[in-house]
Amino acid sequence: MSTSNQESAASPSAPDQPPGRARVALVTGGSRGIGRETVNRLAADAYAVVVGYAGSRDLAEAAVKEVTAAGGRAIAVRADVADEQQVAALFDTAESEFGGVDVVVHAAGRLYLAPVADLDLAKLDEVHRTNIRGSFVVARQTARKIRSGGAMVTFSTSVVGLAFPGYGAYSASKGAVEALTLILARELRGRDVTVNAVAPGPTATDLFLEGKDEETVARLAAQPPLERLGTPADIAEVVAFLASPAGHWVNGQVVRANGGIV
Repeated sequence: MSTSNQESAASPSAPDQPPGRARVALVTGGSRGIGRETVNRLAADAYAVVVGYAGSRDLAEAAVKEVTAAGGRAIAVRADVADEQQVAALFDTAESEFGGVDVVVHAAGRLYLAPVADLDLAKLDEVHRTNIRGSFVVARQTARKIRSGGAMVTFSTSVVGLAFPGYGAYSASKGAVEALTLILARELRGRDVTVNAVAPGPTATDLFLEGKDEETVARLAAQPPLERLGTPADIAEVVAFLASPAGHWVNGQVVRANGGIV
């Protein structure tokens, strides 16, 4: 199911694009959190944006309205990132509505916290279905569909290096994303396409804050030398750089955007 605004203003072409061709970004998990902020940030850079979402239709439509109210172009498309047919349809819709795909930001993800000894294996399967299978499904379509000069940005987590207790399932899934990112960057040799991962540290999103008391949040906020939590806007700026011509020499990297936590 998709929504669109046919009367929204056309996005101007980026300088490195053929005349008359707007750049198009597809953002999974684009209805909330870092994904939502990334939608707005890329729209501000004149991308036409496809807002991919799993279940929050109202939030996705609100994201579209926010973009179109500012004079940009956006549509919302529902897709389970782990379902190959739905993801193929997501990319097909981007092509039919806007002409192609130049940037893919795979921000959709699932978080479940538990010590390894107490881990519910059904929850482990859910996390890995979204974070690992979903990343492979989106990466496969990206490899098939993305235009020359484009960029893919995946999402890992700084917890892969920080090794916080309780994050075993999530961190393991994101370690797989990091490996996939480097391999895909190499497989796309000759295509003029970059593939990088952003690995946020503690970031003030609903997903991160859920279930944490004030003391825990304050302790995590004090860890970076900058002495605060990251914000979705902080991360969206990194994504926008990697998606831009200015960031095109960065390829096959994991950018740990965490305020200096080591």
